[in-house]
Amino acid sequence: MSQVTLEDRITALEREVAELKAALMDGARPKDWRRTIGMFAGDEVMKQIFDEALKFREADRARARSRQRKARRAKQ
Repeated sequence: MSQVTLEDRITALEREVAELKAALMDGARPKDWRRTIGMFAGDEVMKQIFDEALKFREADRARARSRQRKARRAKQ
């Protein structure tokens, strides 16, 4: 790795660390998945999506259980 590239990378890292420190000092909360909790509470469209996903998961579980029973019968 050339010296110039390494220096550029270190400079970029130092800049990013400085920005992160400044954001923490300002009390700004970093974006992460926890900010989305409750975001769709009471949303009828999301409720329909969740209901359909649950139906799909239950059907998938039923298929998996069916395959397990067939495999057990074949071993006996």
